[in-house]
Amino acid sequence: MGNPKGFMDIARKDAGNRPIQERIDDFGEVEQTLNDADRQLQASRCMDCGIPFCQWSCPVSNTMPEWQDAIYRGDWKEAIEVLHSTNNFPEFTGRVCPAPCEKGCVLNINEEPVTIRENECAAIEKAFSLGLVTAQPAKVRTGKKIAVIGSGPAGLACADLLNKWGHTVTLFEKDEAVGGLVRFGIPDFKLNKSIIDRRVEIFKEEGMIIKTNTNVGVDITGKELLKQFDAVCIAIGAMKPRDIQVEGRDLKGVHFAMDFLTQQNRELAGKHFSDEERIHAKDKHILVIGGGDTGSDCVGTSNRHKAKSITQIEIMPKPPVKRVEDNPWPYWPYTLKTSSSHEEGCERMWSLNTKRFIGEKGVLKEVEVVEVKWEKDATGRMQMTEVPNSNKIIKADFVFLAMGFVHPFHEGLCNELGLEYDARGNVKVDANKATSVGKVFAAGDAVRGPSLVVWAITEGRTMAENVHKFLMK
Repeated sequence: MGNPKGFMDIARKDAGNRPIQERIDDFGEVEQTLNDADRQLQASRCMDCGIPFCQWSCPVSNTMPEWQDAIYRGDWKEAIEVLHSTNNFPEFTGRVCPAPCEKGCVLNINEEPVTIRENECAAIEKAFSLGLVTAQPAKVRTGKKIAVIGSGPAGLACADLLNKWGHTVTLFEKDEAVGGLVRFGIPDFKLNKSIIDRRVEIFKEEGMIIKTNTNVGVDITGKELLKQFDAVCIAIGAMKPRDIQVEGRDLKGVHFAMDFLTQQNRELAGKHFSDEERIHAKDKHILVIGGGDTGSDCVGTSNRHKAKSITQIEIMPKPPVKRVEDNPWPYWPYTLKTSSSHEEGCERMWSLNTKRFIGEKGVLKEVEVVEVKWEKDATGRMQMTEVPNSNKIIKADFVFLAMGFVHPFHEGLCNELGLEYDARGNVKVDANKATSVGKVFAAGDAVRGPSLVVWAITEGRTMAENVHKFLMK
């Protein structure tokens, strides 16, 4: 390493976020950036640990020590080349990844890991600013045609590699723009959508064919694709939301979280919604059901709408602030996460189950919840029981259901092709990402269930490698 004592001499320094009172008035990115000198100092903290658990923790197996050292030496070209060797989109993961790499960093034993995620974002942004990220079209084309269905991170990563390797790739997207949930699900205050656009422009320069507003299975059948293409890659995500079936579910004001978030992103992109269509939290009492990132994004969006009150509830118990004995380093810490959206204002409650939605004349007014406790049964599985006489009423004009997703939509393409599903309803594939239907492959959330952007990228890369072998054998 360039500075073998960096981790001893230099303290961890986070870039931090914009002031709360400033950022809640717009949808600009919350996170700030460090200057180059400070960023290089932070990269110098990467120690010569011998066994890089950061790389073990990272789904795309980023070689952190190598590009941290390159940043420390000011060699941004080497840094981005090393990064791109494992990760197609460090501009995505550098913004929205929960950074399992940092959780596995040896310095995290003392809770001062290297700022790997921020360093990653700095490397790609510096590379773009220096003109180091340019179109690299294939010099030779193989003559093979591939359809990639779905333009989220899994589909994009797959299409990117296959196109670079000389195949003719057509990327199909059912929505009006490329990006999947990275574009429509993640708020702009976490990831500005120009970040996606500049990468898409490079893909176009490299010869990738992109067809938006094309719902495969509706606008064009899967069977037609099988006739036109040598291989079909499915990366449609796990978009079927987990629902809740209780009294009052049909009341006006109960929405899936993604309906709220995607509408806001589309409005920022210039689409107009009528007052009747618009889900706007201004002066409303908001209840978010679900304690994950999607719920947090609803909180941040509601804060920017100037909601009257925001409450977020979770059915599971409140996580510990610090690791417990059976959750040691370098494993992922199951601890309390407080996002920038939570810091902006939100009441959070745990161990609450929703009993019913209460309304007047078909419009939501309140939600009844009950406290629950979790205990292990004889088999060691956690079982939930309600606490007697613990029911309470929460005032709510809007409820956003942010309880996650279950599996990909089966209707349309998947059922038409006759794909086989696993026990959880995901598309079933073998070790080569091949489905039960000839020359059809699948990867990403459609296969593994809802997961992280970084997992989607590595899944897409793996699918691309196997499709390439299949076509060129």
